[in-house]
Amino acid sequence: MTTYVTRQGDSLYDIAARYLRNPGDWQQLASINHVSVPLRLQPGTTLRVPVALLRQDGLNAEVIAANGPAQHAFRNGPLLPLKVGSRLVEGDRVVTGDNGFATLELADGSHIVLPPDTALDLATLRQTALTGATDRIVDLRRGEVSSEVTHATKKDDRFQIRSPSVVAGVRGTKFRVSYDGDKRSTAVEVLDGAVGVDADTLAQSRRGASTAPAPGTPLAASEQLVAAGHGSLTLAGAPAGAPVALLDAPELLHPSKVQDGDEVDFDIAPLEHARGYRLQIGRDAGLLDMIRDVRSAGTHVPVGALDDGTYFVRIAAIDERGLEGIPAAWAFERRHMALGASAGRIDGSRDFAFRWYVGRGAQNTRFRFVLGTTPDLRAPLVDHTDITTGQAVVSDLPKGVYYWTVIVEQFDNGHYYQKASPTQSFRLDW
Repeated sequence: MTTYVTRQGDSLYDIAARYLRNPGDWQQLASINHVSVPLRLQPGTTLRVPVALLRQDGLNAEVIAANGPAQHAFRNGPLLPLKVGSRLVEGDRVVTGDNGFATLELADGSHIVLPPDTALDLATLRQTALTGATDRIVDLRRGEVSSEVTHATKKDDRFQIRSPSVVAGVRGTKFRVSYDGDKRSTAVEVLDGAVGVDADTLAQSRRGASTAPAPGTPLAASEQLVAAGHGSLTLAGAPAGAPVALLDAPELLHPSKVQDGDEVDFDIAPLEHARGYRLQIGRDAGLLDMIRDVRSAGTHVPVGALDDGTYFVRIAAIDERGLEGIPAAWAFERRHMALGASAGRIDGSRDFAFRWYVGRGAQNTRFRFVLGTTPDLRAPLVDHTDITTGQAVVSDLPKGVYYWTVIVEQFDNGHYYQKASPTQSFRLDW
């Protein structure tokens, strides 16, 4: 039951037309509130209104990012490409393929992020007239969904993500839900706030036999309450898994490194109890516009080629249960700079020529050439700096094994960049 305070000129007919599913239910309002003259209501009168009679209006979700194969369809309709700016409604389903990503924004600013190989239904997107309470339910068919939910402002606000084995309900938090169809298990990982986890199935929900908490039910009444920094793993048909602590955020080695190679890669400091790592890349600090999602058993993680620009990388460790830990994020610069080098004797002489090229030009480009007799080049025989051309010539080298490298140095838009070619070797047998 909720209440409505009458204003000047109100009638039961007007109130029913504005707020009720069926305007003819004004008679129930009259009976409940003992109103004998429905056309004339005294301003400031408090009327009791059954919530069950209130109209529910549809909400929508806006697509704010979509990369790679990402599609949507209304109910069982044909799948169509998902486009930024599109508005989805209750009954829409969203599917991402291999290396496909999508992010949806709800009317209250909450976000739903879909990584690759995920399918979900927007089962309920509604707002109740008069009370303003929102009801949002997402059915996760496969894969994973990450959510950043704006804190509820109404007692009956509800946000739930349902998988085939659990219902995860929140009132404002950051959390992830992933469903493994092979193991028939659902993982819930909470980064901020708290999540109520109850064992459930989508089939039960459709039959009306769901054990999911109703709107307004306190999270503490859930089967398991999972707090920030904890996760829960639940098998289908089993009780909701007890909360366990998530692994701490791992450290990224060389976070300020400019990614100038043919492919982008990262090195992670090993974390105790981690069986693997997950690395995600996006164009924004919150990784709402995500473009890469890679899992690795090792601490060296290649992610492939990227266009030049500034990106953000987020890394989390995965424990022995498969739960993903607390993430940490860094900004990095991608500036592809190819550097090739070769060497050879000049015919008919005792001169040795070293040549190189750089695939990225800049107004202020200099080269440094280093030649020595040890692989570490700590005691160089030749160390020429401020070279502006693409070659160097060394004469009258004695017999022996030599090692060399060339380093390109560029000043571009107020930034200094440096890249060295791989150390190469050659033998002279004059």
